This record gives sequence, C-alpha cells and structure tokens, in this order.
Amino acid sequence: MGNRSRSTVAVLMVDGADLFETSVPISVFGLDRTASGAPAFEVLSVAAEPGPLTMTTGVQLVAPYRLEDLDRAGVVVIPSWRAPAERPPEHVLEAIVAAHAGGALIVSLCTGAFVLAASGLLDGRRAATNWYHADALQQLYPEVRVDSSVLFVDHGDVVASAGCTAGVDACLHVVRRLWGAQAALAIARRMVVPPLRAGGQAQFIDRPLPEAVADDGIATTIAYAQEHLDESLDPAALARRAGMSRRSFDRRFRDTMGTSITQWLLQQRVLRAQRLLENTDLSVDRIARDVGLSTGVTLRPHFRKIVGVSPQRYRETFRLAETGTPVAAEIPPRSRTSA
Repeated sequence: MGNRSRSTVAVLMVDGADLFETSVPISVFGLDRTASGAPAFEVLSVAAEPGPLTMTTGVQLVAPYRLEDLDRAGVVVIPSWRAPAERPPEHVLEAIVAAHAGGALIVSLCTGAFVLAASGLLDGRRAATNWYHADALQQLYPEVRVDSSVLFVDHGDVVASAGCTAGVDACLHVVRRLWGAQAALAIARRMVVPPLRAGGQAQFIDRPLPEAVADDGIATTIAYAQEHLDESLDPAALARRAGMSRRSFDRRFRDTMGTSITQWLLQQRVLRAQRLLENTDLSVDRIARDVGLSTGVTLRPHFRKIVGVSPQRYRETFRLAETGTPVAAEIPPRSRTSA
C-alpha cells in the first residue's frame, strides 16, 4: 500500500452530485466517535473538478483536497455521479485506477457505480447500484454484471453498493471488514442505524429498541434473548415469556425487528461470535458453544453465509488489520453479497 494509510478515507466529490449520497461516507467516517470505541479516521474531501461544486439542492461545497491526494488514501469512496449517460472525465478515471493499483480499496455508492464502471474496474464483475439506474448501468457498461436485488457486492478490492441507506450499509461493512464488528457497532449505535444488513436479507438490529416500545413485551424478551444467547432459545418459550401466543409474537416481532425471531437469533449469534473471534483466543468450537450453536460444525456455515468468510479466516484477517497490514488481499477476491 506504500504511503497509503488504511485509516485515510478519500471521498470523491463532483459537480451536480446528490447531496445526501455525497454526505453518506462523511457521516460514517468523518465524525470523531473514538470515545464510543470507533476507530479514528482522516477524511479527505476530494474535488474531482474545479470548485465550488454545486450539489443537486443548489448547495455549494468547496472541497479542500485534489485528485493527487488520492495517493494517501487507503479507502476511496465514489458516492455519486451527476448523470448516468455522461462519461466521467478521463483524468478522474485515471486517478481512480491509479489509486486501485496502489492498493486502495475503491467503494462506489449509488450512481457512483457509473464512475467505477467507466474506470473498467467492474469489467466482468457483479455490481450493485440503485435499482432505478440498474438498467441504464447495464446498457452503458455491458461488461458489468449488474445485480439490482442486492444492497452491495464486495470483491475484496472493490465494493459497489445500491443507493441511499444501502450506502451506509456498505460503509459500515468496510469498517467491519477492516476494523472489526465492534468498531462498526460503535459507529452504527451513534448513527442510530442497524450495524449489519445482509444483501437480500432484512436488517437485524443490535441496539436498544425505540423508546416507544421500551416497555413492550417484545423489548423485554429481546433483552432476555441477548443475555442468554448461549442457551437454547425456543421461539415458543420466548413467545410465552412475552405473554403472547406464538402467532401474535411472530407477527409483532417481525413488525418490530424487520425479520423473524429465528433469523434474528441466528444473526445475533454470529455477531457475538465475531466479537469473540476479535477479542479472545477461544477455539471456534468453544465460541460456537458460547453463542448457542453447539459446535464449530454448526457455526461455520452460518458464519460464512452472513460474514462471507470462515471464522478462522475472519480472525486471521482481523488480527492482520490490527497490525496495520493491508487486508483487502486477505478477503477471497470473489463476487459475493456481503453481510
């Protein structure tokens, strides 16, 4: 990675871009949340074109950094592009390709996928963008395999996500991949967003419930389940604890949490396993028992499906990240919907 810092995040800004999309990576990486356990980032607001830059709402921004500053960044985020049919300037594409060749992780959000596709870095690869623009992306760049059904796709060296809140998911995924689940959770809690949403799956929430349901039977049952993940938690028994029939409990739980109780429990157990892999030297079998999944044989397929790598590979990658070693090469460079 040369002189690049893994904690330096460059946000590429262009004239005519969407203000919200442009603000997403700044919201995730740009605030000091170290007191809550988040990593410290340096964010470079990079002007791809001469400024001031006028956003879609008419707000004008003056970005203090230039394309040559991409040489310092370990992560380069392309959050938006003004017009899908307009090809980005060649000098911008060359800067992105050079950053990628230098070891930077390149991340596109929403219409930023059109810039990433124009650079050639998505050729032959699966990619996501906002569903509304998926057909246009496919027509303009037929070498790209556009998937409008997923939140984001991670290839190890390149991440492409859909729009709006999926951009938050992708940025938190980058934090989780490079700095661990606890770091992503610390940021997500401060932002009051789910720390993990798997593409094609409903979100799961690892944060206090909204105050409006703080005294609800669902909330107290969730708190109980989180404290007893190492035990066998039967959904029918949890429904009785909540004082509801199983049918009413299932309906209320899905309405509140956005997923079934069975899927939520599984996701919570995998998230707990991530933290144990990061913070302890316990064996995978012991971790599996501690999160209520009996054995490593039971844990491994669920962990791989949600996280994208095996528990052992996750632990090795996290340890490398702690030492400052570039991690992108440690993630198998395969197309996957990531969680």
